[in-house]
Amino acid sequence: MTSARRLGPFNLAALAAGFALLYLPILALAVYSFNDGRMVAVWSGWSLRWYRSLIDNRLMLDSARVTLAAGAVSATLALVAGTAAALVLARAGRFLGRSAFAGLVYVPLVMPEVIIGISLLLLFVQLDLDRGFPTLVVAHASFSAAFVTVVVHSRLVTVDRSIEEAALDLGSPPAKTFFLVTVPMIAPAMAAAWLLAFTLSLDDLVIASFATGPGATTLPMRVYSQVRLGVTPEINAISTLFIAAVAGVVALASLVNKGLLFGRK
Repeated sequence: MTSARRLGPFNLAALAAGFALLYLPILALAVYSFNDGRMVAVWSGWSLRWYRSLIDNRLMLDSARVTLAAGAVSATLALVAGTAAALVLARAGRFLGRSAFAGLVYVPLVMPEVIIGISLLLLFVQLDLDRGFPTLVVAHASFSAAFVTVVVHSRLVTVDRSIEEAALDLGSPPAKTFFLVTVPMIAPAMAAAWLLAFTLSLDDLVIASFATGPGATTLPMRVYSQVRLGVTPEINAISTLFIAAVAGVVALASLVNKGLLFGRK
């Protein structure tokens, strides 16, 4: 009640309008995924028809598997590359070409995706690589590594380096110090960076259109190609499943963070 008075009626109305703008379309999508009719804007009654139809849609399920696999692999590669770049920026001090290196690392953050896609396509053509799942993974890892670098670097600069120095003074090799001391301290940032890279890969349409080929069609590409011919409740169904999966992961992370799971107080 006190919070409501402090916010005031105008702020409460603006907050409600903002949440409605964000979540009402998602709610409508989820509700119409249970529509019995084919028309997405005409309610015909409750039904699981389109979820059953989705099970038999091999093209859509194959695209979902490609998307999840590419996201997991590219996020892992981006985590390795981004963490290495963050270590150089945070631990290597001043060196010749540091500004150029930092600029090259961060430039994908502001580069239009269509430019990245075209440049990667030209690279794959020059290397005579057949476009498919491997090139899709490389493309997603190359642009998401910059986001990983930002997240991990922001954590590295706040880490108490005396702990690492103490481990080194006690005879721990640098590699062992990194894995047993540094990594546990930056593990939350690394997890967040991996999830961010995975989400970017999951959501990408533009770069994937240039980097992939037959047999490696991602779910956004599949959905986009079908939407051009008309939205069907089947697309609503698979979108709802992804929303439910994301909501489940967020809820699980919240429970873990609050110590309600695994016995942590």
